Amino acid sequence: MFTEERRRRVRAGLLERARADGRVVGAALTGSAARDAEDRWSDIDLFLGVDDAVPVAEVLADWSEFAYGELGALHHFDLSADPAVYRAFLLGDLLEVDLGFAPAAAFGQVGDGAFRVVFGEAVARRPAGADPAHLVGLAWHHVLHARVAVERGAWWQAEHWISGVRDHTLALACVRLGHPAAHAKGADRLPPDITGPLAEALVRRLDAAELTRALGAATRALLAELAAGDPGAARVLERPLLALAFGTEFSAGR
Repeated sequence: MFTEERRRRVRAGLLERARADGRVVGAALTGSAARDAEDRWSDIDLFLGVDDAVPVAEVLADWSEFAYGELGALHHFDLSADPAVYRAFLLGDLLEVDLGFAPAAAFGQVGDGAFRVVFGEAVARRPAGADPAHLVGLAWHHVLHARVAVERGAWWQAEHWISGVRDHTLALACVRLGHPAAHAKGADRLPPDITGPLAEALVRRLDAAELTRALGAATRALLAELAAGDPGAARVLERPLLALAFGTEFSAGR
């Protein structure tokens, strides 16, 4: 397992390489380091601005070769957030290194995410964030499909959808209270009156009775959040969602 000193050395080396790469016009810390909130388990998050005259893919390929050849990367995956590309590497000592690459014209803070410029000039912050209406739509969709899965005897699929209802309810609460919503980053800041009912939505075993119980708990927690953040949606959705959750007056094709 990596040490904090190893993490410091790797990050310093990456920043040194960025300064020496004529195609890189800016570098910034993101994530916990940019918030002065690193702990023993934090990974490395860097965002690099690439000269607009240079293809981002070219720089990404070269830095990936460096990560595998010099840092001992074992695997990676990409997340595209046009025009930026983020590549997450897992090193041999289990240190995660997340590198973001964007054209210079897009080198800057996105939404409320932490962003601390090391060198270069950042553009103005671009708005971003979760869309509450979309989260509400995903939540009712998941309640519906959880009930269908229970009716079909698809226990694991039902658990998947119930977890989704819970996750989207947490995200809605985070948006309403001004906490980071993505990847449950603000969930541990929520008060017990929100998280307590959602804890009851954790599935304890895979059978119809337990899945229905957990779905009911998740749906009631969702409706309570809607009542606080979107009362109109709560009024419209309460009766059909509770009917779905508890399987009343409902039948699914098999």
